[in-house]
Amino acid sequence: MYFMQPMTITASATLDRDVHAGTVVNLSAAAGLTVTLPAASGKGDLYKLFVATTITSNNYIIQVANASDTIAGIATTATTTTGAGTHEAAGGTDDTITLNGTTSGGIIGSYIEIEDVGANLWRVNAHLVGSGTLITPFSAAVS
Repeated sequence: MYFMQPMTITASATLDRDVHAGTVVNLSAAAGLTVTLPAASGKGDLYKLFVATTITSNNYIIQVANASDTIAGIATTATTTTGAGTHEAAGGTDDTITLNGTTSGGIIGSYIEIEDVGANLWRVNAHLVGSGTLITPFSAAVS
C-alpha cells in the first residue's frame, strides 16, 4: 500500500486535489493561517489537517471556496485541563472552521478530516484540543 508523505504548510494556502488530497497536511504557523478548500464537487477527495504547532495569535481558518459550498458534520473538542469536552454539529449554512488556540481548538494534536461528498457539500469529522470554556468552531463566514 502506498502512502503519501505528510506535508507542512506555514502560510495561507488553497488546497489542490492533486497535491493535498489523501495526505496529512500539518498546520505549522503559531501566528495563524487560512486554508481554502477547493470547490466541492462530489469527487470524494479527503483532506486531513493536523495542528502541528499550537496557534498563539490570530486563527487557523479552514474555509470553503465559494458561497455555495457548506460543511456538515461533527467536531469533538476536549480540554487540556479537565478532560471535559463538547460535541458541535455543523450543518445548514456553516462554511468555515475557526481554531483560535484556546476555546475553539487549535492546540497541537487537533485533527480535521474533511471530505468532498457532493456538489457544494463537505463532510467534516474533527477532533480538536482546546482550553477554557469551549465554543463551536463552525460559522458561516464565506460570502
